[in-house]
Amino acid sequence: MKIIDLGLIGYKEAEALQLETLAAVTAGERENTVFLLEHPKVITLGRQGGAENLHMDPKLLAEHGIELAQTTRGGNITCHFPGQLVAYPIWRVEKRPGGMRRFFHDMEEAVIRTCARFGVATIRRPGHPGVWVDETRKICSMGIGVKRWVTYHGLALNVGRDLSLFNAITLCGIQGAVPTSIEGETGRDIDMKDVKNVFEEEFRKAFADSALA
Repeated sequence: MKIIDLGLIGYKEAEALQLETLAAVTAGERENTVFLLEHPKVITLGRQGGAENLHMDPKLLAEHGIELAQTTRGGNITCHFPGQLVAYPIWRVEKRPGGMRRFFHDMEEAVIRTCARFGVATIRRPGHPGVWVDETRKICSMGIGVKRWVTYHGLALNVGRDLSLFNAITLCGIQGAVPTSIEGETGRDIDMKDVKNVFEEEFRKAFADSALA
């Protein structure tokens, strides 16, 4: 696999890069690729909708420099912002043991192990993809798209303390869910580069382990 750090990149620009890479991986011209990045402030809607869980007028969002984007990923509404680690695996799953269920499990496992290395214990919540600190506090959201058995989109792990953009939405459309982050849980500053490095290690290990299973 190839893991590429894109730094801070606009949502539309990253989406175009995903689609370009998706075509190359599907054609067998490129290996499985994972993009690590941060986005400027953007609220995204999933294939299952999400506009009903948006609490700010789109015009007001624009006035505050917040983009609103319709996506082709699964799931409901979520948001991205600097201080949140986004990972987009462009990954061939057609012949992978366990199919999509195992793919989600391994993404969650990489996040769970990453959080643990920073001192944050997390859980899975059945029926709700992503990673949680408890039944209400969500630290990582997940939503993917699939074309011809190759995935795109991915996950968003909250690292920094500033989670104020979530005030504009009902998190993932789940009543009672509240966002949390690695810094919020530990009470200390965390360098994003350190999180990226740890996540890369844990992602490689989780996916190597499942390949051997």
